[in-house]
Amino acid sequence: MSKPAYIVAQLGARMHYAVPRIIQEAGQLERFYTDICAVQGWPKLLNLIPNVLRPKTVKRLLSRVPRGVPQGRITAFNDFGFEYARRRKLIPSQGRFRVHLWAGEEFCRRILNNGWRQVGGVFAFNSAGLELLQRAKRDGLKTVMEQTIAPMRMELALLGDEASRFSGWEGGTEKSGATDYCDREEAEWKLADLILCGSDFVRDGIARCGGPAERCVVVPYGVDLPENKSEIGNRKSEILNCPLHVLTVGSVGLRKGSPYVLAAAKQLSDKAEFRMVGGIGVLPEAEAQMRGHLELTGPVPRSEIAKHFAWADVFLLPSLCEGSATVTYEAMAHGLPVICTPNTGSVVRDGVDGFIVPIRDAVAIATRLEQLAADSVLLESLSANARQRAGEYTVAAYGRRLMGAIQSNI
Repeated sequence: MSKPAYIVAQLGARMHYAVPRIIQEAGQLERFYTDICAVQGWPKLLNLIPNVLRPKTVKRLLSRVPRGVPQGRITAFNDFGFEYARRRKLIPSQGRFRVHLWAGEEFCRRILNNGWRQVGGVFAFNSAGLELLQRAKRDGLKTVMEQTIAPMRMELALLGDEASRFSGWEGGTEKSGATDYCDREEAEWKLADLILCGSDFVRDGIARCGGPAERCVVVPYGVDLPENKSEIGNRKSEILNCPLHVLTVGSVGLRKGSPYVLAAAKQLSDKAEFRMVGGIGVLPEAEAQMRGHLELTGPVPRSEIAKHFAWADVFLLPSLCEGSATVTYEAMAHGLPVICTPNTGSVVRDGVDGFIVPIRDAVAIATRLEQLAADSVLLESLSANARQRAGEYTVAAYGRRLMGAIQSNI
């Protein structure tokens, strides 16, 4: 029996386009649809800009290259992608759900208008696949969706509580469109033959929201290992009498646990240096407070992340809500022990290649960092274990797990 060919519909460059690449390598990709990428249409012309003159936004766009996916199988809706980015930037945070709802519906509409033939299944992602899954069910096709983060109802509950704890950090609590977004996400669960979850945290969240846990399969992710050995941090044996370098990569805000990074930085001001790489989503007063105790770089292109990993001794991500944060995999691949929460959905083993700390616990974070600052032997051991652990979670290994889950469960 021939294997079904899949349409993969993905907004953004999630995990460097790992899913379409994996399905292509398995010989089961019919077409990959996305919002915008650098290999088709007008974005290709941006390559004419000399690298030294490219602004960060152009560098980020030019990094959107679905490597391993033949251009003939890619359809990028560049004009739609540009409009989606414009709306995300211009519309206040209180309206972000409406923007995402519009994007999910418009993306699906364009794909359906494009038509599909010789297709056996659809692979979609949460909030951006409802209409595709509805059509696929009518056509008798296989339906796979990935829940990339814990359910939105769960995230909203966590962040609502967090906003009350830190009222001066972010804008007002968002309401418009939130219920519709949650309903859309949960409607997709009902249509999926298989729901892929990056971690137990995601699967358990679906179960708590009344979703079909019996159709959920946990498939941890994977990342490409550094090709250049010089990208792997080499400070581990040189930190005696030097401050511990602590790195966080991700948007600065409540969901990522940024207030607890700040609290730890205050507590360890004489023992550690903290750097946060990513977009800044907090109010000016909170940002100013953070800049008084740690370094904020703002967003950087993917191509420049490696140098920040090389700077660091340890990686910190005290998130309140994730799926399975791929940045933790990347940190481990660069030889960094990882300190994170259960809600980060990582593959970190407590005390082996990092530490798992409770959410909202700056004291636990500071205690573990202080332990690493004082014990270079422990830091070296966790670092070596992190590199070994990352070798078990490469993109190739992820591909085997992903295709095994699809082929075994539907």
